Amino acid sequence: MSSRPPMPPKLFTDPEEALNEAIAALPAYEDTTENIHVVVRPFWLDDQSQPDEQSYCWGYRIRIENLGDHPVQLLERMWEIIDAQGQIERIRGEGVVGEQPLIEPGNAFEYTSGASLDTPSGIMRGSYRMEDATTGRHFDIRIPPFSLDCPYHAGLVH
Repeated sequence: MSSRPPMPPKLFTDPEEALNEAIAALPAYEDTTENIHVVVRPFWLDDQSQPDEQSYCWGYRIRIENLGDHPVQLLERMWEIIDAQGQIERIRGEGVVGEQPLIEPGNAFEYTSGASLDTPSGIMRGSYRMEDATTGRHFDIRIPPFSLDCPYHAGLVH
């Protein structure tokens, strides 16, 4: 029986490639509305969180994929951020990360953003207001609810 040495870890020359591979391994929350598929992958931001001061921070990567036949434009976002005490913060604004992307059929738009809470866990959910670039019709698509959980507080599961 031959014993092969373990494979060395994959080395990345592009930091973006390394980040994308790490994020792809995270749990995904997915939903599809009107041929628009949304995938959310939240992650804990240890270097920005200060649990001793009740400051908990997460990032999240969102992929919005157009499975339809018409180009669509993301016009605005609506979020509900619910902390562990049930407090709800509502956020509404134009586009995402300073953009109102036009997403062609078969293409996707990805962005990374973040949220902070005063509690070690919470849930985010929301929607995007979209416009069909061919017909001008406006419609809302769901952002699937996703859990924000501090890794240092055992037993918190959403």
